[in-house]
Amino acid sequence: MALLGNIGIIGNGSFGTALTKILTDNGRQAHWWMRSESAVDFLKEKHHNQSYMPGIHFAPGAVLPTTNLESVLEQSDTVVFAVPSAYAADVLGQADAQLWQKPNIISAIKGILPGTGRLLNDYLAHNCGYDIGKYVAITGPCHAEEVAQERLSYLTFSGLDNVLTEAVAGAFATRYLRTTFNKDVWGAQFAAVLKNIYAVGAGMAHGLDYGDNFMAVYITACFRELHLFVEQHFRKLHPEEDLPDFLTSAYLGDLLVTCYSLHSRNRAFGLMIGKGYGVKAAQMEMNMVAEGYYASQGMMQVANDSGILLPIASLIYEVLWEGASARDAFRKMEGAIG
Repeated sequence: MALLGNIGIIGNGSFGTALTKILTDNGRQAHWWMRSESAVDFLKEKHHNQSYMPGIHFAPGAVLPTTNLESVLEQSDTVVFAVPSAYAADVLGQADAQLWQKPNIISAIKGILPGTGRLLNDYLAHNCGYDIGKYVAITGPCHAEEVAQERLSYLTFSGLDNVLTEAVAGAFATRYLRTTFNKDVWGAQFAAVLKNIYAVGAGMAHGLDYGDNFMAVYITACFRELHLFVEQHFRKLHPEEDLPDFLTSAYLGDLLVTCYSLHSRNRAFGLMIGKGYGVKAAQMEMNMVAEGYYASQGMMQVANDSGILLPIASLIYEVLWEGASARDAFRKMEGAIG
């Protein structure tokens, strides 16, 4: 625990709030950056988040909320970054690059930063001169709603430094949260990005009135595509190393829960698209960020740059970004995934 030092939290959405609960349940105090003064004032007075996970209450003094981002970075040895990928670059740009170089960074986002084709660790290294040996990524399966209810959940932590990654995993382990760790920083994150795209597709399929039989075949095909992409990408980066075990919760488990769970905002977003909502209408109806929407564009850039095909993700991208019909996309898919 001493290795992590003072903890900062960047972002106060559902998952950021759930992760803050876990850390404070383990006796850690957190400097917590929020966008608005009203959110800070509400948390100080009411001891729970104004807009997300209202059932989570924080003991007085457990969190130190502020809108001063640079102050959080200056006071924190380890920072949990829990801002949706669509807004990540904007938040990173609000503080000097040298301040981002200092802490260990634990990424709780599951997306490609729009317009860059980069995961957060690669963006930090390229734009801020960050040492990615101090970077750890969080993957699931773990819905914020079940953390709030203290229902048994699981997190996987991926980092290049085993000592740091194990320490981070230990800091989040509780009676209701089991943790594990590995070194597959890129693969685990790409799997998390892809599963959000596939979950949007699962929601579309449900909205189009496909049944359980099709869904089982669809998710199997999605995992095969995910597996092939992550394996090929891993071999390009680490040709001499043994492949990770992809039949684990960070890869297969997270895909399953995100495609099937009623808590999944990506599935909910896709469901509305399948029922005929336009993208903008679905976003307004949800009033929450579905990472799979932005991820579908980012992964097309990554796939094109890497030369690795993603047929299912490509069809979902065409629906979300090019105005293709969801019905037509899934008819194309029917004969290809069996």
